[in-house]
Amino acid sequence: MEAQCRKAYVSVNLDVDKEGAVLPRFIRWDNGQVFNIDQILYKCRASSKKVGGGGIRYTVMIRGRESYLFHEGDKWFVEAKEGC
Repeated sequence: MEAQCRKAYVSVNLDVDKEGAVLPRFIRWDNGQVFNIDQILYKCRASSKKVGGGGIRYTVMIRGRESYLFHEGDKWFVEAKEGC
């Protein structure tokens, strides 16, 4: 049984390189918990099939696990599992 997901808006610390590329570095939850983005694996325009919405989808590695981070307009969100 797959866990239910919800769209969770998060704060993101990022770098912008001299070419203008956006490089997310940290995700911060509302409770203050911070997750370091260890690696950006892929970046593309895509929609979230689990929670709706979309924009630029970053496939990232956080603590050895692959996750999606979405940049939707001026906001950032992740597909959070319920009960987390």
